Amino acid sequence: MSTLLATTFELPFKAPYDWPRVLRFFAGRATPGVEAVEDGAYRRAIDWAGASGTMTVRRHARKRCLVVCIEGDAGHHADTLAPHVATMFDVGAEPSAIGAHLAQDAWLAPLVATAPGLRVPGAWSAFELVVRAIVGQQVSVKAATTLIGRLVVRAGARIDDHAHEGTAWRFPTPAALAEADLANIGMPGKRVAALQGVARAVASGDVPIDGGTADRSPRGADLAALRAALLALPGIGPWTVEYIAMRAWRDPDAWPATDLVLMQSIAARDATLTRPAAQRARTEGWRPWRAYAAMHLWNEITDRTSGTRGG
Repeated sequence: MSTLLATTFELPFKAPYDWPRVLRFFAGRATPGVEAVEDGAYRRAIDWAGASGTMTVRRHARKRCLVVCIEGDAGHHADTLAPHVATMFDVGAEPSAIGAHLAQDAWLAPLVATAPGLRVPGAWSAFELVVRAIVGQQVSVKAATTLIGRLVVRAGARIDDHAHEGTAWRFPTPAALAEADLANIGMPGKRVAALQGVARAVASGDVPIDGGTADRSPRGADLAALRAALLALPGIGPWTVEYIAMRAWRDPDAWPATDLVLMQSIAARDATLTRPAAQRARTEGWRPWRAYAAMHLWNEITDRTSGTRGG
């Protein structure tokens, strides 16, 4: 990878933008060896249009924008990279409108006041995110991170002479993960089978889950078709589909109804709301911004426990 080229561009956002909480979310879920949060910045190895590089994203110290630096040949494609990165970091959100809507609910009003610029952190690729979601089934966020790191070593690719040791691996491609030997990696056999089944479906093009993340997010019928195609795969349930819709497909109304932390958070506010159907009915007033409501509820728990729970 060439390190001679360094390309920088800015991504303006509408204030407020809660950069510390965005970084905290990414840091708690960073794939070891592939991405890292350090010194107030997000960094990862990238491949784009056949070119490699390292991407670093920071918040500008004074201006209302994020500053993106691409080291390496991938910087030649800054024009097509910029919309993708903007989507990943949710710079197009309208925090005032979203916050005003959610603050009409007595449960959410204090959460919005605490974190008025909260964003829904996206993902570099839907495939990476679905792998994370499957690996994270029924385990803690910390345990999922450990398992993801093992997958990267088993099926990913080491980048020779990489300038940043913390991001010196490429995430496994769908084809590589589908064929990898995942014996004794620490996951139940059924989950490994589900993971490799998804990888095969993505590699073959049968489920093009990354189709909408480059410069636009899928909407309407496309989004419904993507949901249905992913849900039809063995080992994929509604929580995984909604989580992918929320973070990768950028559906602002996605709602992972069976998320344990969300369910506990709602039940703690109203003990009569213990079933997903009743909880979904309670969230109807949060439309069309339920993904942001989910972030606020997750964030509340994280603020309280100084840990990483939910999502």
